[in-house]
Amino acid sequence: MKLFKKAVIIGTGLIGGSLGLALKKQHLVSQITGLSRHLKNARLAKKAGAIDYVGTSLAVVKDADLIILATPVNTIIDIAFKISKQIKKDCIVIDVGSTKDVIVSKIQGVIPNFIGCHPLAGSEKRGALNLQAGIFRSSACIITPSPKTEQKVLRKVILFWRKLGSRVLILSPKRHDQILAFTSHLPHAVAFSLIEAIPPKFLNLGSTGLRDSTRISASDAHLWSEVFISNRKNLLQALSSFQTKIAALKLSLEKQNKKLLVKKLLSARKKREMLG
Repeated sequence: MKLFKKAVIIGTGLIGGSLGLALKKQHLVSQITGLSRHLKNARLAKKAGAIDYVGTSLAVVKDADLIILATPVNTIIDIAFKISKQIKKDCIVIDVGSTKDVIVSKIQGVIPNFIGCHPLAGSEKRGALNLQAGIFRSSACIITPSPKTEQKVLRKVILFWRKLGSRVLILSPKRHDQILAFTSHLPHAVAFSLIEAIPPKFLNLGSTGLRDSTRISASDAHLWSEVFISNRKNLLQALSSFQTKIAALKLSLEKQNKKLLVKKLLSARKKREMLG
């Protein structure tokens, strides 16, 4: 079932390119044009079958029915303002950024049919060489409509993600950012800091546990720096909570309080089991 005639994906990296592959596999769009800051990336996406055409300028959005903004946070906002005067009145625009409040608050006023989205899928790997059509299947996608969002547009965006196999959750942009600061942004911040804390000369003896714990520290530094800054208030609160837990663990070690230490580790294990 075709949901859209023409889609334009701006940012043909891992998420944008994988969306192209998934849309084509599910036959949800008649044609897809992709744009990338690096022309080579868009060409690789075309070669992988994620897009039909490589765009060379934002002018390609003028006849699109769906536009997907799959770039870093600050670029999403910048591009949205640039295309706002070029798109069709009924064109639906979505993004896949990791923060939502700043994006939605700035874009909803210039693009009426804009809806913020955040698929909780991805990898520390990036670029068009790592595209995966099934990356959204069985994963959650958070949709953050605003009070101005038309219900028919919201229903179509929900259907879009469900057709890709995602489990859809509806949150306000502010609530999204509060939660993701703890469940996504904090783990990345901790992983970056953890690998930094290890002397380089010890890394050749790194265990499987170290590799598992620091896998996401291989993520794109520029992208995550923008995520951290755009959600800094909530992330600072999450980091303070983490510092409190680390301090308590350190204190139990200093006092050699094995009973308290075991209690903390068991509590952590039970909470980890809740993830499934």
